[in-house]
Amino acid sequence: MDTMTENDYLIAWGLYAFAALGCLLVWMRMTRWMWRWLREPLRLLVVVLLFSPTIIDPVKEKVAPAIAITALDLLFKVGNNAWRAISDLFMYGILAFGLYLVFVAIRFMIERSANARKEQAAAQAAARADEPEEDQPFGGAGDDRYGRPPVPSNPQRLRVEPRL
Repeated sequence: MDTMTENDYLIAWGLYAFAALGCLLVWMRMTRWMWRWLREPLRLLVVVLLFSPTIIDPVKEKVAPAIAITALDLLFKVGNNAWRAISDLFMYGILAFGLYLVFVAIRFMIERSANARKEQAAAQAAARADEPEEDQPFGGAGDDRYGRPPVPSNPQRLRVEPRL
C-alpha cells in the first residue's frame, strides 16, 4: 500500500532540504559569536546531522534523513532502521570531521607562515625606524642631478637653488 510516487518523494526531499537550510542558517546565526575553533566544529556537526541520508527501503532504493529516521524509530518505535541510521550518521560524521581536520591543518600552516611574514615585516619596519635619518634626505641644495655637490668656482658666490 505504497502510494508515494516518485514525484511526491522528490517534493518531500525538496521541502526537507529547504527546511534544513533554514535550520542551518539559524544555527550559523546562533553560533557566530563563538570562538572560531568551537564554532566551526559545531556547525559541521549540525550539517552532518541535517544532511546525512540513510537507506529506508533497500529494494526501492529510497533514502531519508538519518536524524529523522533515528528520531522516529527511537521515539515512536515506527520501524527497525534506527541502528542503520545511527551508523550512517557516525560514518558521515567521521568522514566530515576527518576532512575538516585536514582543512584545519592546511589553514594552520598558511596562517602561521602569514603571521611569520607579518612579524618579519614589522621587525624590518622597526629596524628602519631605528636608523638615523639623513640630514638632507633629497640631497644637498646645490647638488647636480646625480647627487654630486657642485664644485664652486668662486667660494664667495655660491648660488643655492631649491630642488623640485
